[in-house]
Amino acid sequence: MQITGFPCDPGPSAWNSLLPAAKPRAFLEADVTADWLVIGAGFAGLSAAKRLVELNPSDKIAVLEASRVAHGPAGRNSGFMIDVPHNLTTADYAGDAGNNEREIRLNRAGINFALAMGTEFSMDHETINASGKINGAITERGKAHNEAYARLLDSLSEPYEKLTASDMTQITGTHCYQDGLYTPGCVMIQPAKYIRALATGIESTKLNIYEQSPVVTLQQQQSTWKATTELGSVSAAKVVLCVNGHLQSFGYNHRQLMHVFTYASMTRALTRKEIKQLGGQDRWALTPADALGTTVRRISGTGGNRIIIRNRATFDASMKVTNKRINKVAKNHDRSFHYRFPMLGTVDMEYRWGGRLCLTRNNVSVFGEIEKNLFSACCQNGLGTAKGSVTGKLAAELACGIKTPLLDDQLADAKPQKLPLEPIASLAGNAILRWGEYRAGSEL
Repeated sequence: MQITGFPCDPGPSAWNSLLPAAKPRAFLEADVTADWLVIGAGFAGLSAAKRLVELNPSDKIAVLEASRVAHGPAGRNSGFMIDVPHNLTTADYAGDAGNNEREIRLNRAGINFALAMGTEFSMDHETINASGKINGAITERGKAHNEAYARLLDSLSEPYEKLTASDMTQITGTHCYQDGLYTPGCVMIQPAKYIRALATGIESTKLNIYEQSPVVTLQQQQSTWKATTELGSVSAAKVVLCVNGHLQSFGYNHRQLMHVFTYASMTRALTRKEIKQLGGQDRWALTPADALGTTVRRISGTGGNRIIIRNRATFDASMKVTNKRINKVAKNHDRSFHYRFPMLGTVDMEYRWGGRLCLTRNNVSVFGEIEKNLFSACCQNGLGTAKGSVTGKLAAELACGIKTPLLDDQLADAKPQKLPLEPIASLAGNAILRWGEYRAGSEL
């Protein structure tokens, strides 16, 4: 099959930019053979590769990455590994009641895998930290969302802590938040640092990661699959596709995948005076009570003390947006930032970027053997860190014939529902997003 297009990643990979420059890996420039081929070196791809190493220590494994490790979506998310229900297609994250417990098991398996990687490869607390996160509410409507979410957590016997306006000020430094709901199971990561550490940790003479090697064709040839790049090829008995929404470019799940971009901005490093003016804790993570509100995260460590703002979303069936869009969204980010942190009036943004999500109408993944010896761990529905980690691992187990109750959980997903034809899908999708953002009000 001919790959029909390539997604874009607008703006810099800010998390990666904070780190020392990584030594470039080789790109594929020869025809090689392997026992296994993993396409994609993000959360799903590297997790699949790690599990394949564990299950087949003598096998040769090749990983193809279209960009550089941590330059694509894996290095562009906000770093939340969320365990409890977090359905982005609803206003208050409440998932399908019949699937919530299964989703929690899968999310926690992904988190536990990441924590195990942190231990195995000696990652520090800046890279991965079991700190929990807060749902922050600014408005009465936001507070109502938190109350509804608390009832959901009660029904699932999941722990949480309610936070008052005073609590929120002590944590964040701002008087903006009137209510908070803390859940302890979320793990926070510096996504680029985690992905880079995982990639370095699993590389060996048996496992090669090739950067800047996008696949242009993928064809089945008798008992093998052959992936061709511009300068070389990999022939392997089995292939694991870990390309999220890019799966559609490989010819699969036409009219079933919703391609959404979210946008973020990161401040320059705060000065000592600004840190004192802000107050609060030096690290915290907050998702909005309304799913289409503003995610805020404060970090400290490599790159200094900074604040990240993420809001706005667009439905883009082409998987491409321009820097013009980034510049337009930047105005919203600046308003959201200064509304929350008026004491930081002279602080500007150093980095602005967009990140790709892939969703389905019924919040399911595209997982399993989609053709003989071709396996998919794609479409993470906005939870690419946790879901990517677990689906990558499980896809490797499925390909190796390993059966577990957790794999049964993943295989229980329904098939993705069809979308309307274009341009109706994009028009409807963006109209729903704009209406949701309007209703979010000051939560945005």
